[in-house]
Parts: sequence; C-alpha cells; structure tokens
Amino acid sequence: MSANAILVLMFGGLTLLMLTGLPIAFVLGGLSLLLTVTLWNPDSVVILVLQIFDTMRSEPLLAVPLYILMAAILQRSGVIEDLYRVMGLWFGRLRGGLAVGTVIICVVMAAMTGVVGAAVTSMGVLAMPEMLRRKYDASLVAGTICAAGTLGVLIPPSVLTIVYAVTAQVSIGKMLIAGVVPGLLLASLYILYILYVAYFRQGRIPPAEQRPVSMRLKLLSLRAVVIPAMLIVLVLGAIFMGIATPTEAAAVGVVGAVLASLARRRFSWAGLAEAGIQTLKVTSMILWITIGAKAYVAIFTGLGGADTLIALIRDLDVNAYLVLAVMMLILIFLGTCLDEIGIILLTVPVFLPIVKLLGFDEIWFGVLYAISIQVGYISPPFGYSLFYIRATLPEGMGIGTVYRGVVPFMGLQVLALLICAALPGMVTWLPRMMG
Repeated sequence: MSANAILVLMFGGLTLLMLTGLPIAFVLGGLSLLLTVTLWNPDSVVILVLQIFDTMRSEPLLAVPLYILMAAILQRSGVIEDLYRVMGLWFGRLRGGLAVGTVIICVVMAAMTGVVGAAVTSMGVLAMPEMLRRKYDASLVAGTICAAGTLGVLIPPSVLTIVYAVTAQVSIGKMLIAGVVPGLLLASLYILYILYVAYFRQGRIPPAEQRPVSMRLKLLSLRAVVIPAMLIVLVLGAIFMGIATPTEAAAVGVVGAVLASLARRRFSWAGLAEAGIQTLKVTSMILWITIGAKAYVAIFTGLGGADTLIALIRDLDVNAYLVLAVMMLILIFLGTCLDEIGIILLTVPVFLPIVKLLGFDEIWFGVLYAISIQVGYISPPFGYSLFYIRATLPEGMGIGTVYRGVVPFMGLQVLALLICAALPGMVTWLPRMMG
C-alpha cells in the first residue's frame, strides 16, 4: 500500500472511530494494534509494548499527578472562597468590579493549580449567583467565567504545557514560563472588555451598589492572599530561578497546599484521600491517552505517514504563516470535541516536524498551541468549558445564553493569538531570562 493511502487510511479511520463516541485512548490504542497487524508486521507489536514502557518510566510526567494533587487539595482548603471575598472588598465599588475580580481570581487559580475545570466550576458556584443577583447581564457573566476559567491552559503550572513539552521534547521549565506573558495579556484583554461594557454599553452591568469599605478592612483582608502568593512564588519562582525542576517544584507545591489546608484548619485525612482518588482517576486517564497516542504516532511514522505529510507540506508553494494558520484552525476545531491532552498527544508529533521545517520556534509554537486550544474550549456547541459551566447554571438560564456570552471572548482570544504570532519575542523573552 502506498504512503498516501496509508495517510488517508490512518486519519480517516481515526476520525470515524472518534465519531462513534469511543474513549480516545481506546481508539488510538486499538487502531494502532489493528494497523500494525494488518499493514505492517505482527512482530512489530513489540513497538507498542516499548511505547508503553517508555511512557511509564518518563520522569518529567511525574509532574502531572503532583500538580493535579495540589489542585485537588487546594479545592478543599477554602482558599478560593477567601479570595473571592477579598476581590469583592477591593473591586466592589468599581462598575463591573465583580467580573474584573472573577478574572483576577481565575488568574490566581491558574497559577496555583493549572486545572481548567476547577476554575470554571468554582466561579460558576461562587461568582455567578452574586453577579446575577446584582443584575449583571447573564451572557456576560457566563462568558467571563468560561473564558477566564480557561487561563489554566496557558498560565503555569499548566498540565497541558507539561504534556506538550514532554511530547515535543523541549524544556518543561521554559515552556511553563513562556505562558506567563501571553496569559496576562489574555486576562488584560478580558478586563478591558468588561470595563468597556460597564461604561459604554448601558444596561449590561449596573452601577456599583457596595458601600464604601475602609482601607484598614481592605488591608486586613489581604491576609487571604498570602497563602496563594507564597504558593505561586514557591512553584514558579523555583522554576524560573533554576532552583528546582518542574517536577521538584510540583512536589513543593503539594506540600504547600497541605500546609495551606492546615493553616486554615480545613485539612482532614478523608479530604486527602478524596484528593488522592481524584488525582488517580485524572492521571490514569492522561496516561492511557498518552500510551495510545504514542503507539499511534509510532505506527504512523513507521508506515511512512509522517514523511509523506512533510513532503506534501514542503511541495506546497504557500506562505509559512498560512500553513501555521491552518494548523491553528485544526486545533480550534479539535478543541470543541477532544480534551486538551488528547489533542496534544495526537497532533504535536505530526505538527512539530512541519514547524521545524518552516523554521518556527517550538516554544513559541507551543504557546500558540495553547491559545488555540483555549479558543476551542469555549467554542459552541461542544467546547469543554461550556459543559463545565452548564452544571452550575441557575434555573431558567439556558445554554444559549452561554453561547452568546462566549462569542466576544473568542474574538479576544483570537486577537491574543494574532498578537503572539506577530510578536514572537514577547513570548520567548521570559524563557530566555531563566536561570
């Protein structure tokens, strides 16, 4: 069978099997085994075994369960509730202040946990009822929470970034730090849009109702920020200064999360056990997808599919940025129907040789990758964040309201993607300064 036919067969088979609704790990692993036996050589099944062994002994992947465990412990510590009260005191007098505070809390949560689902659901439970009670436009509330909650995809310590770095074989530390500036850029765009709506689109955000709060009370409330700030400095500071590897920093973060729970008297052995079980479930899902994807890519490469695809791109007489744009559109589409780990493990081994061929920086491309997946995360009708927030919607508020709310924020994400694509130095300067 020709290499072109193999390319069509592998991608076509993958698409059809995913449309059946089967778990992606089983789709990738099962298709890899079937193609190995039928198109290659039954003896080559040993390659699948070697891919499993290589995944299980990968030291960088140890950071994944540690960061997930840190997030699970922090969810039960009450830190997020305290942060929301602090933001209410500091921004309650500002028109649109609760929405601005929600974005800032999501930035802090992203820097502490790197888990999207935790931010979206937490803000859906805490922030949405309060903003709706104060007569904020429902679509703006839903859009703000969905978009700001996805910042965990980009801002370190992002699990997605770690998996990308391991798959692309680039520095995990540099890849994590590269997400800081683009993440803050996205958060700033969200805040500017909220303030624009508050002051120039009458009726969507009411005037501030909160009574004046003394500066003394505001300063005293900042005690709740101490623990999150210390965690962020411990984890990101250790990585940036070169004091610890991302895996070592993740272990420090877990200890910090436990100490935070103890300090707030919210620690319990039952809660720790629940966090451990949650970590086990999520990590197992990620590792099974990793094993299936590595097996698929090994067979794809061994049968000549990767060489055929690179030759096809090389022969195209088009601008390199046009090829890059097509890859970003594919990622946005996949983001509406696949989880971010599956997207990375499936597409990075295919896209990265093309990126190198076109002369692009892998770190910079990884940031564009993350932003594109963020766009897919809130894209109707199947974006993952839309399903996260749906579980928190109050009675009488439909999913159509959420769809209307996320559209402006999708535009802001595309704007951030264009800015980062046009100014690669803005993405790469912080990693270059690392210790």
